[in-house]
Amino acid sequence: MSEISIVSACPHPQSSPVSGSSRGRINRPDFVLTFSCPDRIGIVHAVSGFLVTHGCNIRDSAQFADRSVGKLFMRISFDAPDNIAISHLRSEFSGVGKSFDMNWQVHDSRSKPRIMIMVSRAGHCLNDLLFKYSTGMLDVEIPLIGSNHKDFHRLAASYDIPFHHLPITPETKLAQEAKLMERVEQERIDLVVLARYMQVFSDGLCQKMSGRVINIHHSFLPSFKGARPYHQAQLRGVKLIGATAHYVTADLDEGPIIEQDVLRVDHSLTPEELSAVGRDVEAAVLTRAVKFHAENRVLLNGNRTVVFR
Repeated sequence: MSEISIVSACPHPQSSPVSGSSRGRINRPDFVLTFSCPDRIGIVHAVSGFLVTHGCNIRDSAQFADRSVGKLFMRISFDAPDNIAISHLRSEFSGVGKSFDMNWQVHDSRSKPRIMIMVSRAGHCLNDLLFKYSTGMLDVEIPLIGSNHKDFHRLAASYDIPFHHLPITPETKLAQEAKLMERVEQERIDLVVLARYMQVFSDGLCQKMSGRVINIHHSFLPSFKGARPYHQAQLRGVKLIGATAHYVTADLDEGPIIEQDVLRVDHSLTPEELSAVGRDVEAAVLTRAVKFHAENRVLLNGNRTVVFR
């Protein structure tokens, strides 16, 4: 078993002043409150009253009441006085959360989520994520890229991101998953992104990382499984090419869906041209899903998600 780590000497892209999420912010702590709870009268009043009492200013608010399950989902972006720490807000809000049986979190918007990208031999999703990251359109930190192949170590080096080669065989799968978890813990990784990483996580790893792994796949499933799905699709005369980004669960490719998209195609396209269309839509869908997650816009609703755009 071998492992390599390659680091370039290029200036880190995070040194760039471009940051889409930081433009126009007033100089006050910026937070996001997300929660879900059984829906009943008085929730919004209690939450907004708490924020007013603590000198906070609501900048953006979105909510959704799912009548089918009787639950309310809400995301509130707000700023707070300079002397209020996030730990204090969390402590003070716990009473409100308990009184409404909430599943809630308070996030500091200035703290960028740390993302580990996993890739195999198809680089279109990785390339899109890195470009959006380097231009500030994806406001995250990427401390490392992992792969079971060496193909993209130069691409990682061009963005000054460490590249870790984690080769996998059936005999070494569990050992390499343990190495992956070591990287997650050492680098304080918030989210693992499978950017066309062609290895299936074990049930144990899926459980450990529940809600913290996003995958992308073409939307032919379950119709065209296995190898050469675009050749299968072309033979069946498909008219739509799509992609699905979802959280990873032990049920393969059946986790809660975060984002999807489709593009229309016709009879004139070859399997290779269909595949090129598929790569474009996969890259766009995965990047949007990561962005939604990083901005705390995704709330789990059983086997589904609520996504506040």
